[in-house]
Amino acid sequence: MELKTVHYIGFLVALLAIGGAQIFLEGRTAMLVSGFAILLGSAPFMIGLFNDAKVNAQKEEMFLEFARNLVESVKTGTPVSKSIMNMKNKAYGVLSPHVNKLANQISIGIPLSTALQTFSKDIRNKSISRSLTLIGQAEKAGGEIGEILEAVAGAVSIADRLKKERKAAISNLVVQGYIIFLVFIIITLVMQFQIVPLVSGIGDVSSMGLGGFGFGKGIGASDVNQEQISNAFLYLILAESFFTGLVIGKLAEGDVKAGVKHSFILMFLSFMINAVANVLFAAK
Repeated sequence: MELKTVHYIGFLVALLAIGGAQIFLEGRTAMLVSGFAILLGSAPFMIGLFNDAKVNAQKEEMFLEFARNLVESVKTGTPVSKSIMNMKNKAYGVLSPHVNKLANQISIGIPLSTALQTFSKDIRNKSISRSLTLIGQAEKAGGEIGEILEAVAGAVSIADRLKKERKAAISNLVVQGYIIFLVFIIITLVMQFQIVPLVSGIGDVSSMGLGGFGFGKGIGASDVNQEQISNAFLYLILAESFFTGLVIGKLAEGDVKAGVKHSFILMFLSFMINAVANVLFAAK
């Protein structure tokens, strides 16, 4: 995905907000403001990733329809170039502008292989690019172009069906991954607000007892920096959410890059839950 002006503006706003928080605010308030700034500043980039994934899925679906129509046209005896020109005005969703450009290039005399290469570069989709390369090579080689195109369309259809079947089969695991992560957050918060203060209290009593016998200096619970403990748990949750999202993306879509969106969602949930928990329980 290409970085656009709105992405740079988001990053700049986040940096300015973080700098202002560090200068004018202190302690946990500064950290919370910085965290919100990072999440909001990265939101345009993440939205762009979501849109790109959605558009890519639509491109693959429409290309399958395009390939099927091309096969039907070629099987009637129409040359590939003429078939593409005849399909110019058909509706292919997000692919329509690219199909129109492809047909226009062919109509002005640009070789089919060159036009297909331009088509491939404009679409920016690996699976479609492979299919277009096969179509271009088949047109150069000649022979039963209809059968070759049918094989290409069949391969695209099988790949699309397998991807959908995999996504359906993995969807339950994705939901389980989110549930398990939420349980992890709950356990972490219980440790932060219940177990750690309790252990600190026990340490306080023990150290005071030893100090009374002259074996050491009493260490009060106030010596334990609760803010540092809270920050450490937050960093733990954010790190866990980032890598959990990458794993979920790899399982669901077979690509670690696809997990970036899951990482962003989990990190956002983690930060919000931690912030609310600190507001509700930190003072108690």
